[in-house]
Amino acid sequence: MTNRNIKKVAVLGSGVMGSRIACHFANVGCEVLLLDIVPKEGTDRNKIVNDALSFALKSNPSPIYDKAFASRISTGNFDDDLAKIKDCDWIIEVVIERLDIKQQVLANVEKYRTPGTLITTNTSGIPINAIAEGRSADFRKHFCGTHFFNPPRYLQLLEIIPGPDTDPSVLSFLEDYGQRVLGKVTVLCKDTPAFIANRIGVFGIMGLFHLVEEMGLTVEEVDRLTGPVLGRPKSATFRTADVVGLDTLVKVAQGVKDNCPNDEQNALFTIPGYLQKMVEKNMLGSKTGKGFFFKDRANKGEIMALDLKTLEYRPQVKPKFATMDAAKKEDDLVKRMSILYDGSDKAGEFYRKSFHGLFAYVSHRIPEITDALYKIDDALRAGFGWELGPFETWDAVGLKTALDAMQKAGIAVSPWVAEMLAAGTPPSTNGRRQAALLRCREQELQA
Repeated sequence: MTNRNIKKVAVLGSGVMGSRIACHFANVGCEVLLLDIVPKEGTDRNKIVNDALSFALKSNPSPIYDKAFASRISTGNFDDDLAKIKDCDWIIEVVIERLDIKQQVLANVEKYRTPGTLITTNTSGIPINAIAEGRSADFRKHFCGTHFFNPPRYLQLLEIIPGPDTDPSVLSFLEDYGQRVLGKVTVLCKDTPAFIANRIGVFGIMGLFHLVEEMGLTVEEVDRLTGPVLGRPKSATFRTADVVGLDTLVKVAQGVKDNCPNDEQNALFTIPGYLQKMVEKNMLGSKTGKGFFFKDRANKGEIMALDLKTLEYRPQVKPKFATMDAAKKEDDLVKRMSILYDGSDKAGEFYRKSFHGLFAYVSHRIPEITDALYKIDDALRAGFGWELGPFETWDAVGLKTALDAMQKAGIAVSPWVAEMLAAGTPPSTNGRRQAALLRCREQELQA
């Protein structure tokens, strides 16, 4: 691995992600240069970047560990200060998610960047190869994607996405630095649409968006079924969607639908009618004050739930399921999964349908998005806060049990799963062990 010392970092773009990435590098002791565009009006050429940093520092939860660390961040603009990047050890581009703008910024970066300097792009899905088009050999050798999850200080996942010309030593360094210095779970991804966490996580959310209609469930029922009882965050599904922003979810889902025409579940990324109407009505979640939930300040701040059929808000009704009552008595999450999966009521039916869809989907993503299935588990645990990744969940309910049930239901699973079982690989309670066994088998076949 190349011996690098990251003392000074340039962050290009001071929006929600850029300003908070800058803060996180300041947290670990780096000197940070934060740049953005010059305002079209006014005399303060750094107003946009300074306002963005000020807003970030006042936000809750705070992106900065100690207010004094903010002094490590200096600000400027692309027109007057871009030449300063020649002194930086790592340049991170975090401008708007538009390929043409990213390419334009990086073309200017190449005029001043010192050869050998790390250069990465923080994108949630634009192909890394496309962003690097037209750049020099040295630039492409030291360039890759580094997808931080928001908020960078708190969410553990850092996806690293190589381009076709990225030097392996650059990837090794970033994997190590991300873990050792930035405190991240670093996951090496392939350059595929939405990478790993968002590809699988948004599939899961979109699947539930459609399943709620199919089964006639309410938003509060789904959130109770998909929260802590599954070892997932309290925000569960619909409240998480409100926090992320429905427009953001729609954009990612549409991106997968448009860019993955051969995905066997492409149709599932179609936006449901009720969600499309919500976006049209600017009911985008927390950012607009109304989403799947609404805080009625005129009624003592009561949290109202959305009726998906009428798109009107109503008081929440506390869901009750016998399967969940039984599962709550089991503290061991792995054992609890079997109780949920085997449930005989509507909740049990819900878990079987949602689990089967997820299990089949992740099986088909090997080797498309990664060669190692444990990386999918790592990405979902670190990026979405799941205590058990998809393959670990599959192990927990029983690898063969679920596979047999899916076959009976006519749900197609990737052939490698049946081949693994036929080869005598025992079901385990650890997705990492499954991955290790699978790699061993692959090596044997290659030999």
